Amino acid sequence: MNEIIQMPARESAGLTAAEAHRFSAVEIRQRVNLVQEVMQGIMKRETHYGTIPGTQKPTLYKPGAEVLCVTFRVAQEYRIEDLSGPGVARYRVTCVGRHQMTGVALGEGVGECSSSEEKYKWRGVICKAELDATPENLRRKKYYKNGNTADQIRTEPADLANTILKMACKRAMIAMTLNVTAASDIFTQDIEDLPEELRPQEQAQAQSQKAAQVHHDPALSAHWITQAETAITPDALTEVWKAGVAVINDAKDTTAYDLFKAAVVACGVKLKATEEAKPESEDVADQQPEPPPADEEVEFEEVPE
Repeated sequence: MNEIIQMPARESAGLTAAEAHRFSAVEIRQRVNLVQEVMQGIMKRETHYGTIPGTQKPTLYKPGAEVLCVTFRVAQEYRIEDLSGPGVARYRVTCVGRHQMTGVALGEGVGECSSSEEKYKWRGVICKAELDATPENLRRKKYYKNGNTADQIRTEPADLANTILKMACKRAMIAMTLNVTAASDIFTQDIEDLPEELRPQEQAQAQSQKAAQVHHDPALSAHWITQAETAITPDALTEVWKAGVAVINDAKDTTAYDLFKAAVVACGVKLKATEEAKPESEDVADQQPEPPPADEEVEFEEVPE
């Protein structure tokens, strides 16, 4: 006799499908749309993600991975493997993403970090005395592409053990987030994999890209500057300021905003000076001259003849 086995129900929203064996095309599209909406509406460039020089896709940072995990209700579960040896701190971490409502394992990511990596193996010297006191086989001169140099000495692995472990967990978490949310086509791996000498270039490129994206309309700023200059009272200038800011904010023209703000401030100073220079108006009609005092009556005494 055949037995009927009831399969556990799966949540229809988020990362678990309504059907037990597959996601529909609509559900996949909804997931991708949600990632893009979170990226555009909540995440901030250089805070949640950035761009590495030479790459096209943004790089996902740990704060951005945390936002995606909160969005999809993904809890992290870590499995740590200690691979440390004499003079080396090394950890391999597996991060398992589980759905907070059902406990279903959605995916995992692996991250590893070691004190033998270039950025952890050496550090800059504090002073020349520290450099002189360090044996020659434990110090070096670091050369950079721009021609600069820096004196460095070897680090103590024990001092970096906690940092190494946290970095391994961080890499594993970001890898898990990309796998679970299927966001690898949108983001790349974390910027921590980038060499130190390239990080200032990454920041400079991001700033230049941000500056290049700013669009300025000279006609827009000129129009509202003219409106501010033609205002004859402080109240009129305030109304021009409110209307101009609303229009410029809609255009997202930061340059026009700065120019308009400077013009309004200058006009406000002029109007204030004009108001203070005006003499106080005197109401002549209200100031009537005081009537002269009435002649006092004088009584004359009759003198008998």
